[in-house]
Amino acid sequence: MSIPSHHRLRLASRILTQGGVIAYPTEAVYGLGCDPWNRDAVLRLLAIKRRALSKGLILIAADLDQLLHFVEPLSAEPMERVVASWPGPNTWLLPARRATPEWLTGRFDTLAVRVTAHPLAAALCRVRGGAIVSTSANQAERAPARTALQVRLAFGDRLDHILVGACAGARRPSVIRDGATGRVLRG
Repeated sequence: MSIPSHHRLRLASRILTQGGVIAYPTEAVYGLGCDPWNRDAVLRLLAIKRRALSKGLILIAADLDQLLHFVEPLSAEPMERVVASWPGPNTWLLPARRATPEWLTGRFDTLAVRVTAHPLAAALCRVRGGAIVSTSANQAERAPARTALQVRLAFGDRLDHILVGACAGARRPSVIRDGATGRVLRG
C-alpha cells in the first residue's frame, strides 16, 4: 500500500484546517473526517452522515501524544493494555478531558480514540500535526464505503475532498472497548 505524495497529504490537511470535511481510507472502511476542534465542521460532518450529536465520535491519531489533548490517561495497568494494542484497529473509550468539546463526546464523559495502523491515515495525522475525527463513510443504516468510488456515489459533492487510497483489508470496523475495564462494546 503506497502512501500518496506529500503534496496530496498537505492538500487534505489544509482542507481540514479550513473547516472542510474529507473522506480517507482506514483499516476496514473509508472514514469521514474533520478538525475535531472546529464545531461547525463537526456539525456539518454529522449532518452529512445523518448521525446524532449525542452518539459521540471517534478520533484517530498517528500516536498517543496527539490524543492526549482530548483524553486523560488511565492508571498504569489499563493504560498499558490500551497502548499495547496500538497502532491498530482498536478503539478505546478513555475519560475525556474537561476541555474536550461535547460535539465530540456526545452524551458521554469518555471519548473514543485510536492510534491508526493505516499508513495513509497516520501520515495525514502526522502532516496535520494532530488527531482528526474518524467516523465511517456512510449515512445512518447504510453500509460503509470501502472505495473512493463508493464514497463519491454515496456523498456526491457534499464532501470537500476524498484522499484516495486503499483500505487496509480488515473485514470489520475497529473493535471498541472500555479503557477502564477492557469490556468489548463493539466486536
